[in-house]
Amino acid sequence: MATRWGICSAGLISNDFCSALKSLPSSEHEVVAVAARQKENAEKFAEKYGIPTAYGSYEDLAKDPNVEIAYVGAIHPVHFKICMLLLEHGKHVLCEKPLTLTLQEAKDVIAKAKEKKLFFMEGFWTRFFPAVLRMQEEIQAGNLGHINFLRANFCVPASSVQRLTKKEMGGGGLMDLGCYTVQYANLVFREQPEKIIAVGDLTEEGVDRSGTVVLKYKGGSMAVLCYSFDNALGQNNITLYGSKGNLQVRTR
Repeated sequence: MATRWGICSAGLISNDFCSALKSLPSSEHEVVAVAARQKENAEKFAEKYGIPTAYGSYEDLAKDPNVEIAYVGAIHPVHFKICMLLLEHGKHVLCEKPLTLTLQEAKDVIAKAKEKKLFFMEGFWTRFFPAVLRMQEEIQAGNLGHINFLRANFCVPASSVQRLTKKEMGGGGLMDLGCYTVQYANLVFREQPEKIIAVGDLTEEGVDRSGTVVLKYKGGSMAVLCYSFDNALGQNNITLYGSKGNLQVRTR
């Protein structure tokens, strides 16, 4: 039986997710409902993807007994509220990154999912890139030896994207781009760093347009993470330096 999905928000990222989901066999995945703040937008989205039900509120989708799992593609500041609403109504949740805007909100959401015994996941698509999966295989096989150093860049000129520059919309380079580089460090080292050093540059609105983060791990391994939505640094990639060899993965 197909997994029955609900889509929260009819924006660009939800379009991308729904397009990908629709490429899979209908016997495996079925989109049964979509919700947006304006029902007209939800109806247009539903017509585009052949979705039978459109709602003008996220609460209506959360109450729909036909929805098993919901994808949250809304803007960052409302992730926490929508996720808690869905979990309270017994829905499994896949929430687009960043999960929340504060550590406490993230802890509360995870606690709620555990309390309700529901599947909950933050949506980092880069975790599932074939090249990134191969990178993990090489590490686990010991082909690189001990990883001494990681460098990850994600810098693209995207300052024209309004939500990146507006604090009230959860803007900032770390939340939108830099979080990918942090995720790569998490995948490689699989532990919390002992020390974090970060420097950055703020816009007039008070959000970070760029930054460099150094993570130092137990045993001396380090990661250097660079991000920016104002500049491009050429190729965006992950580079690993191990005791047996090096590896580079181009990510964009």
